[in-house]
Amino acid sequence: MATPLDLQEQEQLDSLKAFWKQYGNLLTWTVIAALAAFAGWNGWNYWQREQGFKAGALYEELDRAVAAGNLDRVQRALGDLQAKYPKTAFAEQGSLLVAKLQFDRGQPEAARAALTWLAEKGTQDEARTIARLRLAALQASEKQYDEALKTLDAASAVGFESLVADRRGDILLAQGKTAEARAAYQAAWAGMEPTLDYRRVVDAKLTALGAPPAAVAASAPVAATAASAAPTTASGASR
Repeated sequence: MATPLDLQEQEQLDSLKAFWKQYGNLLTWTVIAALAAFAGWNGWNYWQREQGFKAGALYEELDRAVAAGNLDRVQRALGDLQAKYPKTAFAEQGSLLVAKLQFDRGQPEAARAALTWLAEKGTQDEARTIARLRLAALQASEKQYDEALKTLDAASAVGFESLVADRRGDILLAQGKTAEARAAYQAAWAGMEPTLDYRRVVDAKLTALGAPPAAVAASAPVAATAASAAPTTASGASR
């Protein structure tokens, strides 16, 4: 004869069976999905570490080739770095390093290719902007001024505004657009910290154009003092 406890346990068992019948598949797949996501996250982190390790080793090889001045090895190592590990900081730094060597060795087209790759495919906005600043300088050296200005239009990393304005001034000045160049230099000078050494370079450029920023800055307090004194003088005259 079944006891009340037996009946209660049977009812609970029946309820559990009914619940599992209705929701068992959903719970199972939810657990499977969670485990898969966890495994995928661990796998992604492992893959990222592996990518970073391999990219770092390849960058060391590239660095050694640059130090040796072996342009063939440099080009091969950079090609591998860009093709296999394009999303890593090593590929970005490698592109900048190689572009400088290639330009110094009289290979402007190869340098342009390295900088263009970084400008278009770099993952960090700062690295892309640095590439565009250097690419614009290279284009300007080849008198491709309109193309250089267009390159600068896309250099948009925060904190680089003054350097972009300075480079724009260089290009405009090379085009003979003195007034526009002066305005660009003034924007660059105004945006730089007073303690920044490069600000003195921009100061020299403005001075050469007959617009020394120190004179402009000195005239501002004088103008302000004159403006504030004007009402007082007028008031005194009326008395």
